[in-house]
Amino acid sequence: MKTGARILIVMGVSSSGKSAVGAALGRRLHAPFLDGDGYHPPANKEKMRQGIPLTDEDRWPWLQRLAEALHEAAETKGVAVGACSALKRAYRDFIAQKAGEPVQFIFLDGDIELIRHRIAARQHEFMNPALLDSQFATLERPTPAEGVITVDVNQPVETVASAALRALPHLKAHKRGQ
Repeated sequence: MKTGARILIVMGVSSSGKSAVGAALGRRLHAPFLDGDGYHPPANKEKMRQGIPLTDEDRWPWLQRLAEALHEAAETKGVAVGACSALKRAYRDFIAQKAGEPVQFIFLDGDIELIRHRIAARQHEFMNPALLDSQFATLERPTPAEGVITVDVNQPVETVASAALRALPHLKAHKRGQ
């Protein structure tokens, strides 16, 4: 855990619940929630729509825009919550570097069959379900040295959000709306 972090990013593969959990955390903390999907350029969205995995070169500008927006939101509101796959450690390190401050990642961990069931049951603007295997192949599970909070996603969204908040005692004031 990164004590004092003002930026929280809910991370994981597609359909792990990043947006739902991130929005729940934002509500509970009275903090802005920024969904990483909204920061992808049109070219990235089109590639994913066609089932073409993004390259690192596709991701760097997207990650930078999201990190800068989260920093700005945290400056304004004191804390900000984001949702972003952040599948590789290099992406997580890059986000923290571009945000210019510590970022607390919350990894939504679930097995591929659970996530496959979830992705089949939803409609997404551009995320092609065929990309799920490539997401799991790209995923570098956070190591203990990274200080990432890991939560099992095989439970309701509010339970996942509660588990994440219990691991972040420094944000209690924000839960009261301060």
